[in-house]
Amino acid sequence: MKKILIIHTRYMNIGGEDIAVDNELQLLDKNYEVRFLSFKNDLSNIIPQLLSFILNSNFQSNKKLKNVLKEFKPDVVYVHNTWFKGSLGLFKILKKNNIKTVIKLHNFRYFCTKTFSARKHLLGDKFCKACGMENVNFLNINKYFKESIIKSLLICRFGKSYFKILKNGNIKIAVLTKFHHDFLQQLGINEEKISISPNNVEIQNQSYSKNNDNYVVYAGRISAEKGVESLIESFLRSELNGFKLKILGEGPDLRRLKEKYSDKKIIFYGQKSNDEVLQIIENSKAVVTATRLYEGQPTLLCEASGLGVPSIFPLTGGIHEFFPSNYILGFEQFDYVDLTKKLNMVSDFELMEKVGIENRDYIKHYLNDNEIINNFEKLINNE
Repeated sequence: MKKILIIHTRYMNIGGEDIAVDNELQLLDKNYEVRFLSFKNDLSNIIPQLLSFILNSNFQSNKKLKNVLKEFKPDVVYVHNTWFKGSLGLFKILKKNNIKTVIKLHNFRYFCTKTFSARKHLLGDKFCKACGMENVNFLNINKYFKESIIKSLLICRFGKSYFKILKNGNIKIAVLTKFHHDFLQQLGINEEKISISPNNVEIQNQSYSKNNDNYVVYAGRISAEKGVESLIESFLRSELNGFKLKILGEGPDLRRLKEKYSDKKIIFYGQKSNDEVLQIIENSKAVVTATRLYEGQPTLLCEASGLGVPSIFPLTGGIHEFFPSNYILGFEQFDYVDLTKKLNMVSDFELMEKVGIENRDYIKHYLNDNEIINNFEKLINNE
């Protein structure tokens, strides 16, 4: 039985990537001898964290990896998020030990953060190449991260270094969608290094019910790039009389949006556990996102499909790859009139039931455990 070492740095606020890693870990543990090396981002011990930013390496994380390699002796190291506690220093150690390494890319941050002098993020309606944000003035200094020039410079340095590893390192790259596969090729990364390997999703034997409560759900980060304010405005313009919009999650825009939208139709729940989120989705009429980014695999939308609940989303990036062709609830990116039209369709309960069943059947076929393991086998065997 092959030994697989899985490495992941957890985010301060748990998100879809953390959930996807945990789900895949459980599946791989049934088929391989697995060891999990995890790190947790936090803001304690500021000086060591600052040094990690500057050096793109973390002494404590490097030491943990060396100890695990010595004890476990893995055949393959499978790396998810390294930002920032894990650090890029891990890859130097793996290269030195000549261990087969696979990186799974859950998002486009490696590219979006590698250019510092590029973007007026979140202001426009046109895409930059990576994340859908307006890319208008290459002479402007961009406060990409937490409105801080210094922090943004350090992050962009991380992005550039990470991209070099992706392009020049002796590694395999796993991506979630064909869209991401093609995107990497356009950036000059050898196609032979790239494999499509989506995340597994738990499928429930459940169908959409007309008796579900009259509300739609957004669950995720409450921030500008996720388009939450545009979603709220579109919902308030809709004809969904008697419906509520339930917003789950935390983020930098939460307080401002709660103060701005005191309408009883908009309910902010804050952070919930994944089980609580799924229970709220299970009883909803639909799940909706208005993200302004290229996304990887939308974990919660896929889980909603597993519950037979329809999803409304922008037709950008690879999100549509997890839904049947000719899907009727996708809307044009940044076209919020179109989003409002799609929200209005939620009141047609028979249509929603039909869409929910189709979504569940599609995801059940596309993301079943056997398919995920077959994809992983091809990935680690260089097929």
